Amino acid sequence: MIKVLLVDDQTLVRQGIHSLLSLSDKVEVVAQASDGQEALNAINLAANGGIDIVLMDIRMPNLNGIETLNKLKEMQCTIPVIMLTTFDDHESVMKALQAGAKGYLLKDVSLETLVEAIQTVNAGNTLIQPAITERLIQGLQGVKGEFESSEMPEALSNRETEILRLLAAGCSNREMAESLFKSEGTIKNQVSSILSKLGVRDRTRAVLKAIELGII
Repeated sequence: MIKVLLVDDQTLVRQGIHSLLSLSDKVEVVAQASDGQEALNAINLAANGGIDIVLMDIRMPNLNGIETLNKLKEMQCTIPVIMLTTFDDHESVMKALQAGAKGYLLKDVSLETLVEAIQTVNAGNTLIQPAITERLIQGLQGVKGEFESSEMPEALSNRETEILRLLAAGCSNREMAESLFKSEGTIKNQVSSILSKLGVRDRTRAVLKAIELGII
């Protein structure tokens, strides 16, 4: 059972998400908070494995989601955070990712999608909802963002560019393997090559870097 801290300033929204997650036998909401400061207090109280994932709104009074992420970074807290919000502007996504968010979902997701996102991030991966990724690409097309761009030491192959586009669509290794008629091992190796060539450490940053370089 994945233990979740739920953070949202709107009581009805928070209760609604809690009720939704209570239908799953894979996750459990073990604590709730109405703003970032309460979230930090809950994390401090639940030290030593009391919380696995933080599910947090981005716009809150007192201490918003991005400010809270920065505080967690200062605390060297390793609990992964998923931003759950009604806002999908690319500036918020960029700032949240820069501050250390591991996932970014809109609040209108289904229970299945939300639980899968929690499981994905809990397993150490990064996740951005495909609908957000598409808007992010549209919003950043031709615009220099806050991630520094640089010359690539080695150009991507046509197949690696194709894989990058599938990454931007939110595809998993298995989905890419099925789409390209390759083994998951081959896809994993090609993704590693893409990360190395772009000089980034995860898939999300690879997509953002590719957008800024004009590759996709």
